[in-house]
Amino acid sequence: MRSIQIACTNDVGLHARPAAVFVKTANKFKARIQVRNVTRDKAFVDAKSILRVLSIGVEKDHVIEVTADGEDESPAVETLEALVRSQFAEQA
Repeated sequence: MRSIQIACTNDVGLHARPAAVFVKTANKFKARIQVRNVTRDKAFVDAKSILRVLSIGVEKDHVIEVTADGEDESPAVETLEALVRSQFAEQA
C-alpha cells in the first residue's frame, strides 16, 4: 500500500472540473485508490467515484491523503500527486 498527503492549492479545491480530472486519472489504474480530506477529518472514499470525491468537500489549501493498494499502486500515487501539484492540468 502506498499513501501520500498533499495540499490542494488550486483555487476551487477538488470541485467540478478538477474532481472530474482526478477521478478520470484514478480510473486509469487497477489499484484500489482512496482519498480523504485530512483538513476536515473526513473518512476515505473511493477516488474512482465523482460523487464520493465531491462529498469530502476539498477546498483551496485543504490537505488530502491518497492511498493506493494493488499491482500499480506506486504509479497511481505518483501520478495523482503530480496531478494535484500541477493544479489539475490534464495529463496525457
